[in-house]
Amino acid sequence: MKNTVRTFQAAKEEGRKISMLTAYDYSTAKLMDEAGIDAILVGDSLGNTMLGYEDTISVTMEDMIHHGAAVARGAKKTMVVVDMPFMSYQTSVYDALVNAGRLMKEGRAGAVKLEGGKSVCPQIKAITEAGIPVMAHLGLTPQSVNALGGNRVQGKSIEAAQNIVEDAIAVQEAGAFAAVLECIPAKLATLVTEKLSIPTIGIGAGNGCDGQVLVYQDMLGMFSDYIPKFAKKFADVGNVMKEAFKSYIKEVSEGTYPSEGHTFQIDDEVLGKLY
Repeated sequence: MKNTVRTFQAAKEEGRKISMLTAYDYSTAKLMDEAGIDAILVGDSLGNTMLGYEDTISVTMEDMIHHGAAVARGAKKTMVVVDMPFMSYQTSVYDALVNAGRLMKEGRAGAVKLEGGKSVCPQIKAITEAGIPVMAHLGLTPQSVNALGGNRVQGKSIEAAQNIVEDAIAVQEAGAFAAVLECIPAKLATLVTEKLSIPTIGIGAGNGCDGQVLVYQDMLGMFSDYIPKFAKKFADVGNVMKEAFKSYIKEVSEGTYPSEGHTFQIDDEVLGKLY
């Protein structure tokens, strides 16, 4: 059966940790699905990892729809959550509803994710009332990196921590089925998790959350532009790929690839009749 918002809620109630990774293409999504991952986030982090941008600001609705649909085709059981990109929901409730609908219809999302707390609760309420599940995103919100003054840990002061708690309660009341907590102190994330009846998904927020999400290129050592403190490398796939590329280059240059076993044959009699 396909994982849904009910899967997330059941995990929270049963105390089972939720596993989530980003993916942006069919092949990767298919591998994750076969491995048994609970959910895939088609994050606007594709701006960094797939498109080479310095931030996520430039990512468009068309980018998210394109990559979301590709991932959805590879995820048979895994729930697919697609990010709403910068300025696709901040401008108005109407825009948020229309663009969330596009991600569901054209991007084949199972849910959408948007950044922000109390300020976007009207959007969350309208989207969920239209029958579209919403995952909230609090703490370090990359689309607001310019306003935040960079990728900085959030919620360290009394006021900032209180705002995160209040935002978490607000997005839950607005109808969000889960909340990502990014780059906040572990004890604060645990407190938020205990206060909410919906699951929290941590990224740089400690292990007190109900689940975890990572950018898959980070956990496989495939992205080296910058390495977040919270990103554990579970495999050094990046170096494996580079060595394979070097081996391919070497064999092509030496003429050892393709060998006879990688080629197709033709009868000499046929060749003899050619002119």
